[in-house]
Amino acid sequence: MSLTSEQKLTLYRNLVRARRWDRLFAGLISQGKLLGFYHQGEGGEAPGVGACSFLRKDDFAWPHIRGHGLPHMISKGTDPKYFLAEHTGKQDGVCRGVSTFHGCNPEYGMYGSAGTIGSNFPVCTGYGLAAKLNGRGQVVVSCFGDGTSNRGTLHEAFLVSANWKLPIVWVCENNGLAMYVPVEQHHPMKDIASLAPGYGMPYKVVDGQDVFAVAEAVLEFVERARRGEGPAFVECKTVRYHEHDIGMPDLVGTVPRTPEDIANLRKRDPVNLARDRLLEERVLSEEQVEEIDSAVKAELEEAERFANASPITDPAILDGLLYAT
Repeated sequence: MSLTSEQKLTLYRNLVRARRWDRLFAGLISQGKLLGFYHQGEGGEAPGVGACSFLRKDDFAWPHIRGHGLPHMISKGTDPKYFLAEHTGKQDGVCRGVSTFHGCNPEYGMYGSAGTIGSNFPVCTGYGLAAKLNGRGQVVVSCFGDGTSNRGTLHEAFLVSANWKLPIVWVCENNGLAMYVPVEQHHPMKDIASLAPGYGMPYKVVDGQDVFAVAEAVLEFVERARRGEGPAFVECKTVRYHEHDIGMPDLVGTVPRTPEDIANLRKRDPVNLARDRLLEERVLSEEQVEEIDSAVKAELEEAERFANASPITDPAILDGLLYAT
């Protein structure tokens, strides 16, 4: 499936936004202004952006925990300023400031996420069944990491979704590290996508640093799912530049990653790859690069003003939630 010039610009714009939002969140938690924790996504934004930029508003999407789902939510169309307010414990947050990173925006087909690894599989299978039964042509895109692929719930969900031909695209964002464990130590085959044929699912393994390759693969399977042909699997080989969670050791097994290791990963930065390709194709100009950068800067500044102005959530709100029937 070939992308149009406008689609390529959309992908680049969303990549830049995802990168800047990620850095904003990382900076705020380092300053003690963000509640909870933050799993920085820099380096691995392309799978979420490519998977979610061209979904319908009413399609279902489950975001990966990396970057707390910012690449996915931004690309799906949600306004991330409400997610920023959520992370700072403010009343105008997406869950009124009581959930930190469990973002929820039903208007855009995003009904929350969970820190319970593998919980996406049964939940998204349920979304897929609902989409099949309601007959509106909705599709589910479920994004998860290489570590999550080890859960038994994956096999249960793959079996049900394949048998019932549910409209689901399973997207594995394989950055090679399940917290500290390298993928070659927890999966016996070269590709995690090797699981798909056992369930009769078509699959593709793509360069997860190439947002265009991700989008083309996911779009092809999204259209297949809309036609009622069942689930498919896309594995995106990507990376992360930072530790699993800000403040944790950055290890491969028990060995720290070195500055040289990270510098090598940065040689294939997804934002730079997309920008350089579009400049070469003359889809993007240097002036447009500057315009996009300026627009994203203004977006972040407005979001910070919004979150700062929002009232701190009154803890009494939990009384009503805990005892609601």
